[in-house]
Amino acid sequence: GEVARMFSINPSMIRFWETEFPQLHPYKNKAGTRYYTQDDINTIKSIYYLLKIKGYTIDGAREKLSSNRKIVDRNVQIQNSLSKIKDFLIDIKNNLDE
Repeated sequence: GEVARMFSINPSMIRFWETEFPQLHPYKNKAGTRYYTQDDINTIKSIYYLLKIKGYTIDGAREKLSSNRKIVDRNVQIQNSLSKIKDFLIDIKNNLDE
């Protein structure tokens, strides 16, 4: 649930992605509780970027992650940086308007 809230998606979506993307494999204890490493969270970021932001299909995203993981990870970092810059600029604009 905690990881799902980070991305504003349902936990069931992440569980579904686990079945569709072999790169995503969190540790599960005997009770079935999932524990995500930072690598798992980075993989979820990449999957989210491809599916929700770029509009890839599941098959397309799976193929892209398998063939060009470094490029996808770099694009995710660029997207995050641009979002932070956008938020910063909006904050400046709002302060100027006051």
